[in-house]
Amino acid sequence: MSSDTSSSIDQQIQGMDAEQLPAGEHEMHGPAHFAGLYAAENVAGTEFIFGATFVILGASLVDVLVGLAIGNLLAVLSFRFLAAPIAVGTRMSVYTYLSRIAGGVPSKVFNALNAFLFALISAAMITVSATAFRIVLDFEPQTEAFPTSLSFIVLAVAFGCVAVLVAAFGFNALAEFASICAPWLMTMFAVGGLVMLPAVAQSATGSTVVDGWSGFLDIGGSEIFTGVTVDGAPGITLLGIIGFSWGANSFAHTGMIDMSLLRYAKKSWYGYMSATGMLLGHYMAWISAGFMGAAAAAIVSVSIVDIEPGTVAFQALGYAGLIVVVVAGWTTANANLYRSGLAAQGVVTTLSRKKATLIIGVIVLVASVFPFIYRNYLLFVTYAGITLVPIGGILFASYWILPRLGLSMYWARYKNVTNIPALLTWAITLALAAATVGFGLMPVYFAFVPAFLLSIVLYVLFAQKMGAADSYPEGEAEDELFAERVQVYHEKQAVPDVDTRDRRTLSRVLKWVWIIDLLVIFAMGLVVLLTSSDASTYESRQFLFFWVAFVGTLVYFVSAYWELRRRKGFAEDVLAQHSA
Repeated sequence: MSSDTSSSIDQQIQGMDAEQLPAGEHEMHGPAHFAGLYAAENVAGTEFIFGATFVILGASLVDVLVGLAIGNLLAVLSFRFLAAPIAVGTRMSVYTYLSRIAGGVPSKVFNALNAFLFALISAAMITVSATAFRIVLDFEPQTEAFPTSLSFIVLAVAFGCVAVLVAAFGFNALAEFASICAPWLMTMFAVGGLVMLPAVAQSATGSTVVDGWSGFLDIGGSEIFTGVTVDGAPGITLLGIIGFSWGANSFAHTGMIDMSLLRYAKKSWYGYMSATGMLLGHYMAWISAGFMGAAAAAIVSVSIVDIEPGTVAFQALGYAGLIVVVVAGWTTANANLYRSGLAAQGVVTTLSRKKATLIIGVIVLVASVFPFIYRNYLLFVTYAGITLVPIGGILFASYWILPRLGLSMYWARYKNVTNIPALLTWAITLALAAATVGFGLMPVYFAFVPAFLLSIVLYVLFAQKMGAADSYPEGEAEDELFAERVQVYHEKQAVPDVDTRDRRTLSRVLKWVWIIDLLVIFAMGLVVLLTSSDASTYESRQFLFFWVAFVGTLVYFVSAYWELRRRKGFAEDVLAQHSA
């Protein structure tokens, strides 16, 4: 090994942004970290929209219960067996990995598209958060595609500025905050549906009493998920529900976007931790949101097509519900702003992630004032998945199939040419997907599956013909040396492997405080459901629940965040003492 070569590579590594390097061993996290991230990100304000969407589409209750379970299970398995193994094997973000495989034009187009799509997702979350304060500021509902209130525009822009600045300069702190939001968000979504059940029962049967599981099925099937659309047409089928719920995050798992998060996982089985977002968030939250949305729409005499998340949350949870919408929107918006900044950095590599995020923030601020984005969120993420999934197929083929066929993974970079097979694969797959969906040959919600499989086959065939079958010993040697120097660089940055768990009494007490606090909120929701023998009793119980939920929310965040800061401070002190 030439010392001059090693020295030049070391200088190159030191000049690179940390996001463009493979993740180091000292940056790894355990399963609880990913469980919290997926829960916080996927229990979002838009869950109110998803729940209402399945009601509007005319899903039946049994199909919803079964279809969402199957679809979200398939999503978890996709995270575990598609995105996680490649992320752990390469330790690269999807943007860095694609740049090494496709380089030049393909990766820049992909990164630009990603930056735009995730900017729109972030904007939708900010819009949802802004709707929460309509009740407080008393501006008209935003039912049009464009904004109709100056107050709403000011609020959306203000929320957007905060989200962009936090994502750019304080993402680590927000990620910590998001991790403590997950248990509370899960609890609030679950209990909101319970509290609204008596209201639904009153509308259906004239009584606030829900007669066990059979009563739940009868009420849910006759009043909420009826099997017909709001216009009386036959509703979406079981297959459609499976497809939409599996495909809602297809850009993240089959499209490999979440390589950027999962590269920090110690083991690929941590992909199962996506279940906190899929099975608990997208399953429980969507069903609960459907009940909350239908009941809230009846209470305020507004069509479920037009009702806003803030109104739904307020009717179900009181002022605590407004906090739910804001927090859920912000935690998800910031995760997607982070992704968007990474993608933009892949387009203009001279930009830092912070600067890229600030630039993307301009798109977010403009888009956040247009309500049509969040109101069409289900179709938006479905089409986004179809658009991005072919790249996931290319990455899958590069990592798993090309090496097994004796072909080079990074052949285009070694030849210093544009990866034409990647461009052809992406273009042909998208054209065929658009044609089959456009002519009604395939439902849109399942189009991402054949798109993924076709892209794998096409890329292997094209790459084999255009250079992957050649030998590149010099390029491979340079990559091996680069990997070695990156490992040396990470070893110098590694922190000591010491026990940093906080076992102090106050920290344990604080943890028990927020756990018991959530149990009290949930128990009070059950009290409303089980003891509301008539409408008058229900109103008094619900009023008491609103106070318990609001005070409990304040207690939760004070105790949970205090415990988090103590735990983090203790870990920093232990490491400092060990290093001294």
